[in-house]
Amino acid sequence: MMKQSSYNPPQVIIFIFISLILLGTLFLKLPLATVEGITITDALFTATSAMTVTGLAVVDTGTAFTLFGQLVILTLIQLGGIGIMTFAIVIYIAVGKKIGLRQRLLLKQTLNQSSIGGVVILAKRLLFFSIIIELIAAVFLASRWIPEMGWGPGIYASIFHSISAFNNAGFSIWSDSLSTYVVDPFVNIIISVLFIFGGIGFTVVFDLWKSKEFKHMALQTKLMVVGTLALNLFSFLTIFVLEFNNPDTLASLSSLGKVQAAYFQAVTPRTAGFNTLDIGQMEESSLFFMITLMFIGGGSASTAGGIKLTTALTLLLATFSFFRGKEHIVIYNRSLTYHIVLKALALTIGSACVVIVTIFILELTEDAPFLMIVFESVSAFGTVGLSMGLTGSLTLVGKITLILTMLIGKLGPLTFAFAFAKQSTDSIKHPKEDILTG
Repeated sequence: MMKQSSYNPPQVIIFIFISLILLGTLFLKLPLATVEGITITDALFTATSAMTVTGLAVVDTGTAFTLFGQLVILTLIQLGGIGIMTFAIVIYIAVGKKIGLRQRLLLKQTLNQSSIGGVVILAKRLLFFSIIIELIAAVFLASRWIPEMGWGPGIYASIFHSISAFNNAGFSIWSDSLSTYVVDPFVNIIISVLFIFGGIGFTVVFDLWKSKEFKHMALQTKLMVVGTLALNLFSFLTIFVLEFNNPDTLASLSSLGKVQAAYFQAVTPRTAGFNTLDIGQMEESSLFFMITLMFIGGGSASTAGGIKLTTALTLLLATFSFFRGKEHIVIYNRSLTYHIVLKALALTIGSACVVIVTIFILELTEDAPFLMIVFESVSAFGTVGLSMGLTGSLTLVGKITLILTMLIGKLGPLTFAFAFAKQSTDSIKHPKEDILTG
């Protein structure tokens, strides 16, 4: 048996995630967690979807699970979104325990930081910020839903959707997600602000808080802010134009309603998972565009999934630099290192391989259109949770495949690569030689 010290941080994180998923599965399998019982596979799928903050559901969350079962799901969402190590570190501090190097390394890996410096402070700020934002949003939502539903249901719905939205989980206690509120500006704004803040990256949020001017912000913050605004605006215009005359989505809405629905459906594929339009009725061009958004995802060190926006921007910048004959990638008077470009390339290729394998398996096991299978596969990997309707009819092999895809998508292909690949250093230099490409 291996000693605890022989495990590297990625292995420990994978072990913690799988352990909590299995524990959540056991809780969801209890008779008091469901209305009419649930299979072990569906319980495992639901626990995985909640812990990886994906939102794909093989059974309806609001009708299949009791209050106890929904609270189990909500707990898994909170642990998976903010990070179990964040909670563990804060508890360590609360009981007077010393935070050692091993805990700092685990926290560094969990929060996707480049060094262990300041990770404990970041964890405390992250937990405090998350809870405060969730509570404030819940109060706002309660002011909308208590008059409509009553005190108990209104407060519960507000808390559930606030936590689910901030953690980019996409779980809803309503069968149609937020489709009832497609033209409700209050709900649209509150929910979208929650998952945008949760998905932009905690280091970015904290940098925005302390930096008074754009020029003083870190490069990560500049790229995420500009990239997010530009991508969201472009996505809104794209969905608005593509769906404008679709009678099953935007065509039947008022002008203001079209704007609201297009905006919400444009920003939610960045791993949020909520929907106000029927995904299955959208144009194929819109669905293909959303697949791209789901693969890109949100920001690093956030509750979002995907390859991350900065990864996509790094590859784009590298491509533009190559076309212009530049040896260095320069943005905002800063040069990106070769290691960052290599990491972005490895992450993107690894992610694409996972998605391709998932699509291939589902194509063999599921009786569904190819676009639906691609959409479901990318949604699972990007921990988005949007579905064209395939999730509920998945075969056993299909469910297991998406369970693995959601887990890899949440923790990242590189985490699994570093966990099981033997690391080595280039101690021996070899002669260089070019090969033909292109």
